[in-house]
Amino acid sequence: MKKSIIIILAVVAILVFWAVSVYNGLVTMDENVSGQWANVETQYQRRADLIPNLVNTVKGYATHEKETLEGVVAARSQATQIKVDAADLTPEKLAQYQKAQGAVTSALGKLLAITESYPDLKANQNFLELQAQLEGTENRINVARKNFNDAAQAYNTNIRRFPKSIFAGMFGFDKKAYFEAEEGSEKAPKVEF
Repeated sequence: MKKSIIIILAVVAILVFWAVSVYNGLVTMDENVSGQWANVETQYQRRADLIPNLVNTVKGYATHEKETLEGVVAARSQATQIKVDAADLTPEKLAQYQKAQGAVTSALGKLLAITESYPDLKANQNFLELQAQLEGTENRINVARKNFNDAAQAYNTNIRRFPKSIFAGMFGFDKKAYFEAEEGSEKAPKVEF
């Protein structure tokens, strides 16, 4: 009888250690998704911080392009007001966030197109540096979004696999949303000279 109790206790101990390991693994993956989301937000914030400098630089040259400049400022303002918590990344909230950031991207495209009308602006060192910073930021945003999607995919896969799906359901580990391509991005942009 003593041997059977020891065997039962050993099996229970193994199961408890396994359950703790599964739970801790899910917590680690959830935190990784949250960390990757913070990286995405950091890159968008970097872009938002650069926009006023770019607008002010262009303002000095393009005084009668007021509508475009105001559009950039308004898009930036709207995008910085939308906050999405990493713990509540629903597809709807992520789509709303992505739509606001897409408006900023579109407005920046119009702003950068102004340079064709102002040859002196294209040669301005401040403008060139800000343009390079924005380009680098856009690349960083793409990398951060990819890393977030990779982390979300690994997490989502993990919480859907048996037997972890049981623990995920018991402890409230919900599926995370992905960044998706913006509507119309499957079409190449039209370039005209």
